[in-house]
Amino acid sequence: MYKDFYELSEYPFNVTSDPSFLFLSDVHKEALSHLLYGINNKKGFITITGEVGAGKTTLCKALLNKLNKNEVKTAYIFNPSLSGKQLLEAILEDFGITPEKGNKIVLFRQLNNFLLNELKLNHNVLLIIDEAQNMKKPLLEEIRMLSNLETEKEKLFQIILVGQPQLREKLTNPDLLQLKQRISVSFHLTPLTQNELPKYIAHRLTVAGSKKDIIFTNSCLDLIYKYTKGVPRTINLLCDRILLHGFVLNTWTIDIEMVQKSIEEIEGKLLEKIMM
Repeated sequence: MYKDFYELSEYPFNVTSDPSFLFLSDVHKEALSHLLYGINNKKGFITITGEVGAGKTTLCKALLNKLNKNEVKTAYIFNPSLSGKQLLEAILEDFGITPEKGNKIVLFRQLNNFLLNELKLNHNVLLIIDEAQNMKKPLLEEIRMLSNLETEKEKLFQIILVGQPQLREKLTNPDLLQLKQRISVSFHLTPLTQNELPKYIAHRLTVAGSKKDIIFTNSCLDLIYKYTKGVPRTINLLCDRILLHGFVLNTWTIDIEMVQKSIEEIEGKLLEKIMM
């Protein structure tokens, strides 16, 4: 494979959410700071939104790696398209608890007992729900009800809703006003800037173990940014194809023709039609 040619120990432009490859752009640093602030100060509901491929899931995984696992208990729900009972069961299971047989009231009580016990141990508890834009309004309302699990002084756990911009739109619905009012920390991830693109590419190559300079000319970087609009997942997809061309051509210098051909292969049509 081309990774051997470039002397890489890992694939630098995998589209999977590997937190070890997270590039902390200015906006990602700010988002991480918002998350840590919300968790450490027990702010209850937190929302993180961003376009597809903006790095939301990678950011959340990096957050989990930063937390002290002895002090913060976490659950991560990747598929929120569940019934209310199924969601409660999934949450309990991810906290390492075997759900009891019974209705939602039984599961709700079981979760509350777990949270109270963690509070006695002075532990923080965090629930992350990814792809939250896919949750129907009744399920989002049930999530709001979970926030009622609290003492007179503090919330028993923090809930982070992660989703695409549709989540922000959904939360403007009058039926979800009570949920929106409980969101104390909110942040929207924007794409990388054009100045951050070469740093992003260099970062991914370095983490992957590149021992030599793979050169992207300025014209290449301009075209990459124009096509990807700074979205990390799209950058990864394109650069992965570009490096394959570099391997085939046995070159360490990426030229504009290689970028153009890679874009055309991904889109299945000529560049002129793509960039119109």
